[in-house]
Amino acid sequence: MLPESEHAITSTDKTFLLLRKDIVEGVISSGSKLSETELSTNYSVSRAVIREAINRLESCHLVESKANVGARVVSISTEGLMELYQVREALEGMAARLAAINMTDDEIADLNTLLGTHFQTVKEGQTYYQEAGDLDFHYRIILGSKNSQLISILMDSIYHLIRMYRVQLGMSGPRVTTAFGEHKQIVQAISNRDAELAEMLMRRHILYSKNSLQLKLSGKLQAKMKAL
Repeated sequence: MLPESEHAITSTDKTFLLLRKDIVEGVISSGSKLSETELSTNYSVSRAVIREAINRLESCHLVESKANVGARVVSISTEGLMELYQVREALEGMAARLAAINMTDDEIADLNTLLGTHFQTVKEGQTYYQEAGDLDFHYRIILGSKNSQLISILMDSIYHLIRMYRVQLGMSGPRVTTAFGEHKQIVQAISNRDAELAEMLMRRHILYSKNSLQLKLSGKLQAKMKAL
């Protein structure tokens, strides 16, 4: 599968993908106001292109607009994390269950190969960054569910908002090794076609991830309060 950037046809497509990446990775800070004029200068496109890109970012819940206030990047918050991960636990648990039933043997072999490449990253340092799309373990399992409604809800609506929390809060520290181990267990359950176990392991994995992110977010908020 080609990277999304290679599917981008129009200037708006390319700008949307760049803005989305910069928001997810924190280049554009969470909670920050989006100025069409400033962004059009920074990304060398017209304000009309920026306006359309912002509208598309709203549909994937990375930007929110209010009358007489304008558009802002969503804020990373404890409440937002809790609500998002409650939904994620249920839906990705279902995706893992369906993947154990519906993934082909070749797709499962590719998933195992992907984990092998991730192992090199985990082994060489205390980070576990996964690019969006085919290089993302969770992305592969969501597609492997073969349920178009579930794929649409996860991919089109909340996938990149989830990535925003994962990338900005959860890609380093002791959680790296344990998260990788949990990924291995999930893939083993899928390989064994054990749908019930795959769902249980995925739900537990996402719960543990949520707890880890919540601790990091709490630490960040406390540090911010002390600095005021």
